[in-house]
Amino acid sequence: TGHYACTSAVQGTMLCTAANNVPLTPISFLQRSAVAYPNRIAIVASDHGSTPRTWRETWVRCLSLADALGSLGISRHDVVAVFAQNIPAVCELHFGIPMAGAVICALNSRLDAAMASTLLTHSEAKVIFVDSVLLNVALEALTLMTKAGARRPLLVLIKEVLDESSQGSDTNPATIARGDYYEYEALINNGRSSPDFSIRWPTDENDPIALNYTSGTTSRPKGVVYSHRGAYLNSIATVLMHDMASAPVYLWTVPMFHCNGWCLVWGVAAKGGTNVCLRRVTAAAVFDSIARHGVTHMGGAPTVLAMIVNAAAAEERMTIRPPVTVKAGGAPPPPQVLLRMEALGFNVIHGYGLTETYGPATLCAWKPEWDALPPEQRAAVKSRQGIRLLGLEEVDVKDPATMRSVPADGRTVGEVMLRGNTVMRGYYKDAAATAEALAGGWLRSGDLAVRHGDGYVKIVDRSKDIVVSGGENVSTIEVEAALFAHPAVAEAAVVGRPHEFWGETPCAFVRLRDGGDRSVTAEEMMAFCRARLPRYMAPRTVVFVQELPKTATGKVQKVVLRERAKAMGSISGSTSSKTRKGKRSKSGSAMRSKI
Repeated sequence: TGHYACTSAVQGTMLCTAANNVPLTPISFLQRSAVAYPNRIAIVASDHGSTPRTWRETWVRCLSLADALGSLGISRHDVVAVFAQNIPAVCELHFGIPMAGAVICALNSRLDAAMASTLLTHSEAKVIFVDSVLLNVALEALTLMTKAGARRPLLVLIKEVLDESSQGSDTNPATIARGDYYEYEALINNGRSSPDFSIRWPTDENDPIALNYTSGTTSRPKGVVYSHRGAYLNSIATVLMHDMASAPVYLWTVPMFHCNGWCLVWGVAAKGGTNVCLRRVTAAAVFDSIARHGVTHMGGAPTVLAMIVNAAAAEERMTIRPPVTVKAGGAPPPPQVLLRMEALGFNVIHGYGLTETYGPATLCAWKPEWDALPPEQRAAVKSRQGIRLLGLEEVDVKDPATMRSVPADGRTVGEVMLRGNTVMRGYYKDAAATAEALAGGWLRSGDLAVRHGDGYVKIVDRSKDIVVSGGENVSTIEVEAALFAHPAVAEAAVVGRPHEFWGETPCAFVRLRDGGDRSVTAEEMMAFCRARLPRYMAPRTVVFVQELPKTATGKVQKVVLRERAKAMGSISGSTSSKTRKGKRSKSGSAMRSKI
C-alpha cells in the first residue's frame, strides 16, 4: 500500500518498514486490549460517580475523541493540553490525543493561573481539556493569555463529577457562555458521525507523544518531550517493575499529569487491567477502593505511604489480603513507614526516576537473601534506588568533572547519570538546556548518590536545591523571588524542612531590611507568598535571621541552612503548626534567630 525503503546489513535479510519495522506506540496497547478483553472493565471511578467502561467501549470513545479533535483543526504534532485531576476522561485523553496525531500536555492540576498561562503560552496548545472543578483557574489563565497577547486554546469542558467533595465546588459551567466552550461528552458523540476516520499512527516511532513540564521558572519553563518509542518501552518496563500479572487493578493515587502517571496510563492498557480513578487521595478512599474494587497495585510518594500507616493506626485497620503492591517514588520512604506498610499487607517496591526518564528509571530489585535480614536492616536496603529498569541501557554514578565512575564503595559520592531508550528527546524550544543535560552522551540528573558493592545506587542528596513536597518539585528560586517582592525583605533563602505528612515543605530564612518595617510577622510573610504562589510552594516556616551564612564568594551556604531546618525538627500533621500573631515558638512556623 505504499513505497517503503528497505535496507540490509546482513546478507539475505532486509529491514522493511512495511513488514518488520513498524513504529512502536502505546496506542497499540489499547487496540489490542479492545480485541482481547472487550468486556473487561477498563476505567471506573473509585466511588459510584461514573459509569464503568469496558476496553471495547474505551476504544470506540477514543476513536471518536480523535475524530473530534481533527474536526477542531488539530493536525499532526499539535499540542493538546489537559488540566484535570485523576478522572476517567484523562485515561481516554492519553489515547485519544495521540490517535489524532497530536501531543498530549498534561498540566499539574495544582498550578495557579499565572503558571498555567505561562505553560499554555510556551506549549502553544491549540486545545485545552479542563476538569470542571478547575475551571476558575483555567479561565483566569486564559484571561492572562489574552492580556499578554497570546493565542488562547479552544476550551473543552469535562463536566464529570466523581465524588461528593467536588459537588460543592463554586465552579459552575453556566458562568461561561455556551458558545465559548465545547463539552467533552458532546464532542465524543459528534465524533462518532465520521465512520471513515483513520487513526493517525506515528510515521516515525521517535515522533513526539507527550510534553511534560518539570521544575523551572515562569521565565524559562522546561518542557520535556517524550516519543512514542520511549513511552512504549517505559510502559512495558514499568509494568514489569510492578510485577503486574494479567488483569491488574490499578488505583490512581499517582497524579496522571506526573510523567503520564509514570507511563502506567498506557501500561495498564498493555495488561488489559482496570484503572480505578481517584480524584482526592485520602486514606479512607484508598482502603475503600481496595475493598470495593479488589485493587492489586497503586503508587505514590512517601507522603501517601505515611498517610496510610497513620490512618491505619488511628482506625485500627485490619491487614490487607492479598497484598497490594505499592510503587514508592520520590524521596526514599523512612524505614519505619516501610515496616508498618508491610505489617498492613502492602508490598512496597522503591525506585527512582525523573521527568526526563519518562518517570521510573531504577528499581530496588529484591534479592531473596535479603528476606533473612532484621526488619530495620531490610527496610534500609529497600529504600535504595537500586538498578536500571529494562528500558534503560545504563545507570551510573560518575564524577561530573572527569566523567569517571565512582568506586562502588557505598561512600564515594558522585552524580547519577543515565542513558538509554527511555531518556527524553529533549526540552521543548530549549536546545541549549537539552545540550547541557545530555552532554557527554549521558543524561545528567543533578542528583548525588553512592554506589554499593552490589551495584545498587543510593541517593544521598540533591545537587540542586529543589524541595520535594508531597511528590511535587518546588523551585526555591521562585519562592525566594516571591519573598524578595515583600518591601521589608533584604535577603531570603529557601530550603526544605522535614514534614511528617508532605516529606518536606519550604522553609524560608529571611533577613529584614535595616530601617524597614521590622514588625512584620512570619504569618504575614507566608500569607504574602500564598497570594503569589501555588499553595504547595508557599513557605510553611519562616525564620528571621540577622545574617545568612555565605561563602567567601558571597554565595548563600544552603547546606548550613538545611542543617538548621533539620534541627528544628519535623512539622507534624497535614499542615504546619500554627502560632498566634506576634508569638514565636521553636516548634511553630515562626522563629527569630541569630545565625
